[in-house]
Amino acid sequence: MSLVGERVLLRVYLETADRAPHEPTYLRVLKAARAARLAGCTVLRGIYGAGRRGVLSASDWSVVQHLPVIVEIVDAPAAVAAFVDGPLADLVTDGLATLERAAVITYRHRYDDRGTGTAPAPLPGALAPLSTLPPLQPRPHMKVDDDGMLLRVFIGESDRLGGRPLFEAIVRKARELGVAGATVLRGTEGFGAHSVIHKSHLLEMSSDLPIVIEIVDSADRIRALLPHLDGMVSEGMITMENVRILAYRAGAASG
Repeated sequence: MSLVGERVLLRVYLETADRAPHEPTYLRVLKAARAARLAGCTVLRGIYGAGRRGVLSASDWSVVQHLPVIVEIVDAPAAVAAFVDGPLADLVTDGLATLERAAVITYRHRYDDRGTGTAPAPLPGALAPLSTLPPLQPRPHMKVDDDGMLLRVFIGESDRLGGRPLFEAIVRKARELGVAGATVLRGTEGFGAHSVIHKSHLLEMSSDLPIVIEIVDSADRIRALLPHLDGMVSEGMITMENVRILAYRAGAASG
C-alpha cells in the first residue's frame, strides 16, 4: 500500500532516562515500530525541557542524562491505532503522546527508479480538526484528551531574557503556569526574519542556531500562555495546531 494520502503523525514524548526495564524506552519504541512494519520512525533529542518530574537539562555530574526525547511515527490511521493499542501501551507507562493529521504528498524508497517516480500528490483540502484521527479507547494508565493543542515557538539560541536563554525562560514560564510538558529542540542550520543563515561548526563554541520549543497541553492552558509569550518573544514565530493527547500515568485510572 502506498503511504501517499491522508495519514496520522504520532509523537511520543519521553526522557532519555526512561527505561523499560533495562533499555531506554525510546529505543524500545523504535524497535517495536520497526517490528510492526510501520512506514517510518524518527527519534529527536532535546536539549532542555520540563515535565512532571521537573526541569530536564544536561548535567556534568550524572551518568544518566535526563533530557527530553521525541519519537515520531507516520503511517495509516489503522496502523497507528493498532500500534498505540498494542506495543506502545505495553512500553510506555509514564509519558505523553499526541496524534495529528499528516497528509503525505511524497513517499519514495532509496532505491526507487527516479526516472519513473510519481509526482507529488496535490495538497490536501481543509478538514475539521482531528476528524481523520483513529478512535482510541482509554486504558487504566492512559487518558485520551481530544481538546489538545501543540504550540511551537521558533527562536534563536542566542536570544535572551533577564540574563538567561529565552528558551529556558519560556519553559520555566510554561511550568509555572502548570503546562503538561515542554521540549526544546536545537536545529543545526537555518535562517529567520533577517535571512541570515546560521550553521553549527565543530570548532564553533557559540552560534545562534535555530531553537524550536514544543509545548503540549489543553487548548485553555495553551491560550493562557500566549499573552506571556507575546511579551517574551521579540523576534521569532509561534504556531499552533490541534492534536489528540494521550497521557500515560503509571498506576493512574482513566477518566
